[in-house]
Amino acid sequence: QVQLVESGGGLVQAGDSLRLSCAASGLTFSNYAVGWFRQALVKEREFVSFIDWSDGTTYYADSVKGRFTISRDNPKNTAYLQMNSLKPEDTAVYYCAATRHASIRNFYTHRSVYKYWGQGTQVTVSS
Repeated sequence: QVQLVESGGGLVQAGDSLRLSCAASGLTFSNYAVGWFRQALVKEREFVSFIDWSDGTTYYADSVKGRFTISRDNPKNTAYLQMNSLKPEDTAVYYCAATRHASIRNFYTHRSVYKYWGQGTQVTVSS
């Protein structure tokens, strides 16, 4: 049974940092690309960041570029999202997702290509 479990969310002030973790089990983690998405109240779930499984290629949404960093530790079956200079508009539930989709580099922003999802972790940034 595949599980993705996010952790590390919380309530912080604008300008603070948080590091989210996504712990995977039940799959060969090193063979999966990982995406981070977020969903704010009354908004659709949106792409945040992506890291490939083969060469560690990363992509970011424009709204987080330069502030967020995605990484992975395959021996620990864990992916991370380091979030710096947080803003109130970063407030959302953050989800990690995993996929082995053959064309993931063309569709990494699309929720539908990710096979496995975590339950999410809440990030709240106060002004």
